[in-house]
Amino acid sequence: MMRRAAFFASALALAGCVAAQPAPVVSTPSAVAPASEARAPEPPGSMQWLYGSAEGAAASVQTYRALQAFVEAAVRRRPDSSVVLTEGTTLAQATREPCGAKPFAVVLDADETAIQNQGLEYALAVRGVTSDRALLNRWQEQPRSAAPAMPGAVEALNAIRELGVTVIFNTNRDSPTAAATRATLEQAGVGPAEHLKTLFLRGDVDGKSGKDGRRWHIARSYCVVAMAGDQMGDFTDLLNERGLSPRERRRLATSGSVGALWGNGWFLLSNPVYGPGVRGSIDEVFEPENRWDGER
Repeated sequence: MMRRAAFFASALALAGCVAAQPAPVVSTPSAVAPASEARAPEPPGSMQWLYGSAEGAAASVQTYRALQAFVEAAVRRRPDSSVVLTEGTTLAQATREPCGAKPFAVVLDADETAIQNQGLEYALAVRGVTSDRALLNRWQEQPRSAAPAMPGAVEALNAIRELGVTVIFNTNRDSPTAAATRATLEQAGVGPAEHLKTLFLRGDVDGKSGKDGRRWHIARSYCVVAMAGDQMGDFTDLLNERGLSPRERRRLATSGSVGALWGNGWFLLSNPVYGPGVRGSIDEVFEPENRWDGER
Protein backbone atom coordinates (compact mmCIF):
# COMPACT_ATOMS: atom_id res chain seq x y z
CA MET A 1 0.00 0.00 0.00
CA MET A 2 2.81 2.39 0.88
CA ARG A 3 4.53 1.48 -2.38
CA ARG A 4 1.37 2.42 -4.33
CA ALA A 5 1.07 5.74 -2.50
CA ALA A 6 4.68 6.54 -3.22
CA PHE A 7 4.13 5.80 -6.88
CA PHE A 8 1.17 8.21 -7.14
CA ALA A 9 3.07 10.90 -5.29
CA SER A 10 5.97 10.55 -7.70
CA ALA A 11 3.66 10.74 -10.74
CA LEU A 12 1.97 13.88 -9.41
CA ALA A 13 5.32 15.52 -8.83
CA LEU A 14 6.46 14.68 -12.38
CA ALA A 15 3.25 16.08 -13.84
CA GLY A 16 3.76 19.24 -11.88
CA CYS A 17 7.27 19.61 -13.28
CA VAL A 18 6.07 19.19 -16.88
CA ALA A 19 3.28 21.70 -16.42
CA ALA A 20 5.64 24.20 -14.93
CA GLN A 21 7.95 24.19 -17.97
CA PRO A 22 7.40 26.97 -20.57
CA ALA A 23 5.49 25.91 -23.70
CA PRO A 24 7.68 25.45 -26.81
CA VAL A 25 7.64 28.34 -29.31
CA VAL A 26 5.89 27.37 -32.54
CA SER A 27 6.46 29.49 -35.62
CA THR A 28 3.13 30.39 -37.28
CA PRO A 29 2.44 32.68 -40.25
CA SER A 30 1.62 36.22 -39.30
CA ALA A 31 -2.09 36.99 -39.36
CA VAL A 32 -1.32 40.18 -41.27
CA ALA A 33 0.80 39.85 -44.41
CA PRO A 34 3.48 42.47 -45.03
CA ALA A 35 2.42 45.34 -47.23
CA SER A 36 4.55 44.00 -50.08
CA GLU A 37 2.61 40.71 -49.93
CA ALA A 38 -0.84 42.23 -49.54
CA ARG A 39 -3.40 40.52 -51.72
CA ALA A 40 -4.31 42.43 -54.85
CA PRO A 41 -7.93 43.55 -55.12
CA GLU A 42 -10.29 41.35 -57.09
CA PRO A 43 -10.63 42.56 -60.71
CA PRO A 44 -14.06 43.88 -61.70
CA GLY A 45 -16.50 41.36 -63.11
CA SER A 46 -16.11 42.97 -66.53
CA MET A 47 -12.38 42.16 -66.57
CA GLN A 48 -12.99 38.66 -65.22
CA TRP A 49 -15.36 38.05 -68.12
CA LEU A 50 -13.30 39.60 -70.93
CA TYR A 51 -9.80 38.48 -69.96
CA GLY A 52 -10.30 35.39 -67.83
CA SER A 53 -13.48 33.54 -68.70
CA ALA A 54 -14.21 30.71 -71.11
CA GLU A 55 -17.33 32.63 -72.11
CA GLY A 56 -15.35 35.72 -73.12
CA ALA A 57 -12.90 33.66 -75.16
CA ALA A 58 -15.67 31.71 -76.87
CA ALA A 59 -17.54 34.89 -77.82
CA SER A 60 -14.38 36.27 -79.45
CA VAL A 61 -13.68 33.06 -81.39
CA GLN A 62 -17.31 32.96 -82.53
CA THR A 63 -17.17 36.55 -83.82
CA TYR A 64 -13.91 36.00 -85.69
CA ARG A 65 -15.18 32.83 -87.33
CA ALA A 66 -18.30 34.70 -88.49
CA LEU A 67 -16.11 37.54 -89.82
CA GLN A 68 -13.93 35.11 -91.76
CA ALA A 69 -16.92 33.30 -93.27
CA PHE A 70 -18.53 36.59 -94.32
CA VAL A 71 -15.34 37.83 -95.99
CA GLU A 72 -14.92 34.56 -97.88
CA ALA A 73 -18.46 34.88 -99.23
CA ALA A 74 -18.01 38.57 -100.09
CA VAL A 75 -14.86 37.88 -102.09
CA ARG A 76 -16.71 35.26 -104.12
CA ARG A 77 -19.66 37.50 -105.00
CA ARG A 78 -17.84 40.90 -105.22
CA PRO A 79 -20.27 43.36 -103.57
CA ASP A 80 -21.24 46.65 -105.19
CA SER A 81 -20.91 48.61 -101.94
CA SER A 82 -18.36 48.87 -99.16
CA VAL A 83 -19.52 48.57 -95.56
CA VAL A 84 -18.14 52.07 -94.87
CA LEU A 85 -20.88 54.72 -94.67
CA THR A 86 -20.45 57.61 -97.09
CA GLU A 87 -19.41 61.07 -96.01
CA GLY A 88 -22.45 63.21 -95.21
CA THR A 89 -24.83 60.30 -94.75
CA THR A 90 -27.30 60.04 -91.87
CA LEU A 91 -28.38 57.16 -89.67
CA ALA A 92 -31.93 57.53 -90.92
CA GLN A 93 -30.90 57.14 -94.55
CA ALA A 94 -27.46 55.57 -94.48
CA THR A 95 -25.62 55.17 -97.78
CA ARG A 96 -22.37 53.30 -98.38
CA GLU A 97 -19.18 53.87 -100.32
CA PRO A 98 -19.16 52.23 -103.79
CA CYS A 99 -16.72 49.39 -104.45
CA GLY A 100 -16.17 49.48 -108.20
CA ALA A 101 -13.10 47.44 -109.11
CA LYS A 102 -11.12 48.40 -106.01
CA PRO A 103 -9.15 45.68 -104.18
CA PHE A 104 -10.69 44.16 -101.05
CA ALA A 105 -9.88 45.15 -97.48
CA VAL A 106 -11.05 44.50 -93.94
CA VAL A 107 -10.81 47.34 -91.42
CA LEU A 108 -10.69 46.68 -87.70
CA ASP A 109 -9.82 48.34 -84.42
CA ALA A 110 -6.76 47.24 -82.42
CA ASP A 111 -7.42 47.38 -78.66
CA GLU A 112 -9.90 44.80 -77.37
CA THR A 113 -10.59 43.89 -81.00
CA ALA A 114 -7.35 42.49 -82.41
CA ILE A 115 -5.37 42.50 -79.15
CA GLN A 116 -6.20 42.49 -75.43
CA ASN A 117 -4.58 45.14 -73.24
CA GLN A 118 -4.18 42.73 -70.36
CA GLY A 119 -1.00 44.36 -69.05
CA LEU A 120 -2.59 47.80 -68.85
CA GLU A 121 -5.82 46.53 -67.34
CA TYR A 122 -3.85 44.54 -64.73
CA ALA A 123 -2.00 47.71 -63.74
CA LEU A 124 -5.32 49.53 -63.37
CA ALA A 125 -6.93 46.66 -61.44
CA VAL A 126 -4.17 46.36 -58.83
CA ARG A 127 -4.36 50.12 -58.29
CA GLY A 128 -8.12 49.93 -57.86
CA VAL A 129 -8.83 52.48 -60.59
CA THR A 130 -10.65 52.30 -63.91
CA SER A 131 -8.54 54.82 -65.82
CA ASP A 132 -5.23 56.62 -65.56
CA ARG A 133 -4.05 58.73 -68.51
CA ALA A 134 -0.37 58.74 -67.46
CA LEU A 135 -0.43 54.96 -67.16
CA LEU A 136 -2.11 54.66 -70.56
CA ASN A 137 0.53 56.89 -72.16
CA ARG A 138 3.38 54.78 -70.73
CA TRP A 139 1.65 51.61 -71.93
CA GLN A 140 1.27 52.86 -75.51
CA GLU A 141 4.74 54.34 -75.84
CA GLN A 142 6.56 50.98 -75.80
CA PRO A 143 6.02 47.66 -77.60
CA ARG A 144 4.19 45.32 -75.22
CA SER A 145 4.17 41.53 -75.02
CA ALA A 146 1.44 41.53 -72.33
CA ALA A 147 -1.09 42.29 -75.06
CA PRO A 148 -2.05 38.90 -76.50
CA ALA A 149 -4.26 38.50 -79.54
CA MET A 150 -8.00 38.27 -79.04
CA PRO A 151 -9.02 34.60 -79.19
CA GLY A 152 -9.63 33.58 -82.79
CA ALA A 153 -8.03 36.71 -84.26
CA VAL A 154 -4.74 35.27 -85.51
CA GLU A 155 -6.34 32.37 -87.35
CA ALA A 156 -9.11 34.47 -88.93
CA LEU A 157 -6.88 37.36 -90.01
CA ASN A 158 -4.31 35.01 -91.53
CA ALA A 159 -7.06 33.21 -93.46
CA ILE A 160 -8.45 36.55 -94.69
CA ARG A 161 -5.02 37.63 -95.92
CA GLU A 162 -4.67 34.33 -97.79
CA LEU A 163 -7.75 35.34 -99.78
CA GLY A 164 -5.84 38.39 -101.03
CA VAL A 165 -7.74 40.75 -98.73
CA THR A 166 -5.74 43.55 -97.07
CA VAL A 167 -6.14 43.80 -93.28
CA ILE A 168 -6.06 47.42 -92.07
CA PHE A 169 -6.01 48.58 -88.44
CA ASN A 170 -7.80 51.82 -87.54
CA THR A 171 -7.10 52.60 -83.88
CA ASN A 172 -7.34 55.60 -81.60
CA ARG A 173 -3.92 55.08 -80.13
CA ASP A 174 -2.04 58.35 -80.56
CA SER A 175 -0.18 58.83 -83.85
CA PRO A 176 3.29 59.29 -82.23
CA THR A 177 3.01 55.72 -80.90
CA ALA A 178 2.91 54.24 -84.42
CA ALA A 179 6.18 52.29 -84.14
CA ALA A 180 5.30 50.85 -80.72
CA THR A 181 1.76 50.00 -81.82
CA ARG A 182 3.04 48.25 -84.93
CA ALA A 183 5.48 46.20 -82.85
CA THR A 184 2.76 45.28 -80.31
CA LEU A 185 0.41 44.09 -83.05
CA GLU A 186 3.13 42.07 -84.72
CA GLN A 187 4.30 40.50 -81.45
CA ALA A 188 0.72 39.38 -80.85
CA GLY A 189 0.68 37.70 -84.25
CA VAL A 190 -2.10 39.79 -85.81
CA GLY A 191 0.20 41.88 -88.03
CA PRO A 192 1.83 42.91 -90.26
CA ALA A 193 1.01 46.59 -89.91
CA GLU A 194 2.54 49.59 -91.66
CA HIS A 195 1.77 53.14 -90.58
CA LEU A 196 -0.42 55.10 -93.04
CA LYS A 197 -0.83 52.00 -95.21
CA THR A 198 -2.29 49.24 -93.05
CA LEU A 199 -2.21 51.10 -89.71
CA PHE A 200 -4.01 54.38 -89.00
CA LEU A 201 -4.00 56.15 -85.64
CA ARG A 202 -5.67 59.10 -83.93
CA GLY A 203 -4.86 62.28 -85.80
CA ASP A 204 -3.85 60.58 -89.05
CA VAL A 205 -5.38 61.84 -92.33
CA ASP A 206 -7.63 64.59 -90.91
CA GLY A 207 -6.19 65.42 -87.48
CA LYS A 208 -9.36 64.29 -85.70
CA SER A 209 -10.05 61.77 -82.98
CA GLY A 210 -13.10 60.38 -84.78
CA LYS A 211 -12.43 57.48 -87.14
CA ASP A 212 -14.73 58.40 -90.03
CA GLY A 213 -12.11 60.49 -91.85
CA ARG A 214 -9.67 57.58 -91.79
CA ARG A 215 -12.39 55.18 -92.96
CA TRP A 216 -13.29 57.43 -95.91
CA HIS A 217 -9.60 57.69 -96.78
CA ILE A 218 -9.28 53.88 -96.80
CA ALA A 219 -12.52 53.40 -98.75
CA ARG A 220 -11.24 55.61 -101.55
CA SER A 221 -8.61 52.97 -102.30
CA TYR A 222 -10.31 49.77 -101.15
CA CYS A 223 -13.61 47.95 -101.24
CA VAL A 224 -14.02 47.42 -97.50
CA VAL A 225 -15.99 44.18 -97.27
CA ALA A 226 -16.09 44.00 -93.47
CA MET A 227 -15.25 45.93 -90.32
CA ALA A 228 -14.70 44.76 -86.75
CA GLY A 229 -14.49 46.63 -83.46
CA ASP A 230 -15.56 46.72 -79.85
CA GLN A 231 -17.34 50.09 -79.81
CA MET A 232 -19.75 51.98 -82.09
CA GLY A 233 -17.04 54.45 -83.11
CA ASP A 234 -15.23 51.58 -84.82
CA PHE A 235 -18.06 51.56 -87.39
CA THR A 236 -19.44 55.11 -87.58
CA ASP A 237 -18.91 58.29 -85.58
CA LEU A 238 -22.62 59.06 -85.99
CA LEU A 239 -23.37 56.73 -83.06
CA ASN A 240 -21.02 58.73 -80.83
CA GLU A 241 -22.67 62.11 -81.34
CA ARG A 242 -22.92 64.25 -78.22
CA GLY A 243 -26.29 64.30 -76.53
CA LEU A 244 -27.32 60.78 -77.51
CA SER A 245 -28.72 59.01 -74.45
CA PRO A 246 -27.74 55.35 -73.95
CA ARG A 247 -31.28 54.27 -74.83
CA GLU A 248 -31.48 56.36 -78.02
CA ARG A 249 -28.01 55.25 -79.07
CA ARG A 250 -29.07 51.64 -78.58
CA ARG A 251 -32.20 52.20 -80.68
CA LEU A 252 -30.32 53.88 -83.53
CA ALA A 253 -27.66 51.17 -83.62
CA THR A 254 -30.19 48.38 -84.01
CA SER A 255 -32.70 49.84 -86.46
CA GLY A 256 -32.91 50.66 -90.15
CA SER A 257 -30.07 50.11 -92.61
CA VAL A 258 -27.46 50.50 -89.86
CA GLY A 259 -29.04 47.79 -87.75
CA ALA A 260 -29.04 45.49 -90.78
CA LEU A 261 -25.22 45.59 -90.95
CA TRP A 262 -24.55 43.68 -87.71
CA GLY A 263 -23.24 40.27 -88.72
CA ASN A 264 -23.66 41.41 -92.30
CA GLY A 265 -20.43 43.35 -92.71
CA TRP A 266 -20.08 44.83 -89.22
CA PHE A 267 -18.77 42.52 -86.47
CA LEU A 268 -18.73 43.58 -82.82
CA LEU A 269 -16.38 42.16 -80.20
CA SER A 270 -17.70 42.34 -76.63
CA ASN A 271 -15.96 44.84 -74.33
CA PRO A 272 -17.68 45.43 -70.98
CA VAL A 273 -14.51 46.95 -69.46
CA TYR A 274 -14.39 50.51 -70.84
CA GLY A 275 -15.74 52.86 -73.49
CA PRO A 276 -18.95 54.79 -74.21
CA GLY A 277 -20.99 51.59 -74.00
CA VAL A 278 -20.32 51.38 -70.26
CA ARG A 279 -22.46 54.26 -69.03
CA GLY A 280 -26.02 55.19 -68.15
CA SER A 281 -27.97 55.80 -64.94
CA ILE A 282 -30.40 53.21 -63.63
CA ASP A 283 -33.26 55.12 -65.26
CA GLU A 284 -31.39 55.27 -68.58
CA VAL A 285 -30.53 51.57 -68.59
CA PHE A 286 -33.87 50.08 -67.52
CA GLU A 287 -36.99 50.88 -69.54
CA PRO A 288 -39.96 51.70 -67.26
CA GLU A 289 -41.93 48.68 -68.50
CA ASN A 290 -38.97 46.38 -67.65
CA ARG A 291 -38.61 47.38 -63.98
CA TRP A 292 -39.60 45.16 -61.06
CA ASP A 293 -39.58 46.20 -57.41
CA GLY A 294 -38.90 42.69 -56.11
CA GLU A 295 -42.13 42.56 -54.14
CA ARG A 296 -44.66 40.70 -56.29
